[in-house]
Amino acid sequence: MSDFLSNLLFVFQRLNWLSALDISLVAGIFFALLYSLRDTQAMALLRGVIFLFILLALLTSLISLPAFSWLISNSLPALLLSIPVIFAPEIRRALERIGRAGTFMPGDKHIGARETEQTLQAVVNAAARLSARQHGALIILQRLDSLDPHVEAGVRMNAMVTPELLLQIFYPNTPLHDGAAVIADGKLVAAACVMPLSSSGILNRSPERQMGLRHRAALGISEATDAVAVVVSEESGSISIAHAGRMIRRIDVERLENILAAFYQPLTSPRRGALERWFPFFFKTRDKEEPK
Repeated sequence: MSDFLSNLLFVFQRLNWLSALDISLVAGIFFALLYSLRDTQAMALLRGVIFLFILLALLTSLISLPAFSWLISNSLPALLLSIPVIFAPEIRRALERIGRAGTFMPGDKHIGARETEQTLQAVVNAAARLSARQHGALIILQRLDSLDPHVEAGVRMNAMVTPELLLQIFYPNTPLHDGAAVIADGKLVAAACVMPLSSSGILNRSPERQMGLRHRAALGISEATDAVAVVVSEESGSISIAHAGRMIRRIDVERLENILAAFYQPLTSPRRGALERWFPFFFKTRDKEEPK
């Protein structure tokens, strides 16, 4: 015990601010890695890799196995090179989040605040009426990331967003009922669009495992892009919203409206005031360029 305390004291004596910074950077990298892999199938794979690594380390250190140790030591470089291939989707998703971290301006950059408010109100009204009728629906609202690859797989519409049009699209047994409706630039650009299914284990661990393809597609598109997905369950009529790989279940219409407004509201009131104090030149230039 005394040797352990003396060694610990020796380590702390050699510790300076540069060493603390070094340790903090390494800890931050591991924290970011584990945080980006949370609630995904890759987490189970990572646990398996760590368990296998510990088991092999114990075998090679406690037992004298020359041939086995030679095989492991020569195989480790190949295993390290295979990590980017195994975790390619998670690495891509993490880099996309880093790339979107500098974009602090939410909302649609091609249309004004009035058009954005009308579009969101149409989505909220349609979701409320679809929920009352228990008609399943999946509505994707584009933000900064383009949804053109998914739009190409659907039926082009380029129509004004109205509750009646959304109700007609998701009426049961109609040609456009299956798939997602994509809204971008204040227009309903396409319907019957195919979305990627989620690869995370959130839905599998939830108490309501009967959630079907609509919810998995909503999570999938929110994992791949920064879009917001609104889902109406065909079984229960409940409304859900997904963003950034997370889903909020069983929300009422008022909460849905508040969440969408938080994502797409223009920079007005206190939020704009706070940013305007820090970046006055930016907002003065922006106000001059915006049409009245």
